Amino acid sequence: MAQSPREANPERPTFATHAYAVAPGYAEFEQGLAARGTGSLREETSWDVNLKVGVSRHLQIGLFGPAYTRTPAGSGVGDLGMAVKLRSDLSPRAAVALVPSVTVPTGSAARGLGAGRALGGLVGVVSTDLPGVHVDVNAGPQGIGAGAPQWFASLGGSRGFGRVGVAVEVFEFTAGGAGSRLAGVLGAVTLRLVEWAVVDAGGVARTSSGTPDQVFVGITTNLGRLF
Repeated sequence: MAQSPREANPERPTFATHAYAVAPGYAEFEQGLAARGTGSLREETSWDVNLKVGVSRHLQIGLFGPAYTRTPAGSGVGDLGMAVKLRSDLSPRAAVALVPSVTVPTGSAARGLGAGRALGGLVGVVSTDLPGVHVDVNAGPQGIGAGAPQWFASLGGSRGFGRVGVAVEVFEFTAGGAGSRLAGVLGAVTLRLVEWAVVDAGGVARTSSGTPDQVFVGITTNLGRLF
């Protein structure tokens, strides 16, 4: 059965995305609060947002980033960016996408809120429904423009139980000019409050030193038709 255009389809809270888009003419707003750190979860907090607009069945545009971040060195807006999702269905159960993105230096590098330069990324996505589980695979370079890129890879699975869903993701960013190696396991629970709103809560446990642990809570809201 075709999905309603008002049905929220979150990309959060995983590091990866799926190969689907907001319905043409509709908008969806994702936001979440996160606390993270390598020694204490009080080291950094952020309010992360992502406004997605469906342009066509094969094209989505997103404006994303930390609208507010607090670090030991200061607080304020982080580096904001734009992502373009180009997608196509392979079958009723599988889809692929290519997601180029760019962030601009709106955050203060001196206060640890931004990279101090524009950075690019390019991620390939495969999404498929297997018996009993949905799977998303992401891979591609991030931090383009700061020397050696950080290669990102993610394997995630999710399963629904009525209004409740469970998601698990294994991810890695290799070391590069924009940052050190990051790797961990993410786990989350989602709850569909109504057709157009989904809340999530969970956390990240590091599997490599230097990766911050994290806890988060968020909500995705389908805002309805814009045009």
